[in-house]
Amino acid sequence: MALLERSDAHGVATITLNTPETLNALSLDMIAAVHGMFDTIAADEAIRVTVLKGAGKAFCAGHNLREMQTMRQSPDKGATALKGLFDACAAMMQRIPTLPQPVIAQTHGIATAAGCQLVASCDLAVSAQDCRFGVNGVNIGLFCSTPMVALSRNIPRKQAFEMLTTGDFIHADRALDLGLVNRIVPAADLEAETQALAQQIAGKLGSAVRIGKRAFYDQLQMPLDAAYAYTGDVMLENMANDDTAEGIAAFIEKRAPDWG
Repeated sequence: MALLERSDAHGVATITLNTPETLNALSLDMIAAVHGMFDTIAADEAIRVTVLKGAGKAFCAGHNLREMQTMRQSPDKGATALKGLFDACAAMMQRIPTLPQPVIAQTHGIATAAGCQLVASCDLAVSAQDCRFGVNGVNIGLFCSTPMVALSRNIPRKQAFEMLTTGDFIHADRALDLGLVNRIVPAADLEAETQALAQQIAGKLGSAVRIGKRAFYDQLQMPLDAAYAYTGDVMLENMANDDTAEGIAAFIEKRAPDWG
């Protein structure tokens, strides 16, 4: 059985984590498969949005603890193997904001530890009402230090620290309040609502969304004055696009743009 499944429709690539027997745990092989799929999608100009979801009962339960324990017990290469796992996971998470297409997490069941990190790393998230989120490593004596990076950049500091130090789950409505997810919907509507959001974004001018996503993440790292200077140049780049000129003309003329 393939670790991932991919289906494409109307400019949207839907990627399914496909190891339900491990609750779609992020094993080293799964991490490599996801990263490779992201690279493939990045080069696919027909894809305008990506949806990431999990098969079975959960979105993603984080790292595969059995695999980590086996690595740890290696007498001579344990630390090296674990560092390779964490480095590969960090590289995969960091690939998401560099993708030209927006990535939407479609979450259900649970999203824990590195699975919660994956939700926090995505550009958008739509959650089933019954989904729970946690960074629970502290419960087994392993503080979720790498998931903390993405989580603490998504939600307020004190709430992130509480999740990390108590190991408690939060429910979807709390995740919405904190900004970890964009929308919560009944489980029966999760697929349709996520695809509706994806199609709405896919219907925009792809070049504008690509330019905008890149600028969104770049400007977040800059001081205010540098961010304005940079995004002014980005606006100039966007305005030079012939399709943008067509979009503006269509708005003025009260018609639908012809973007071919």
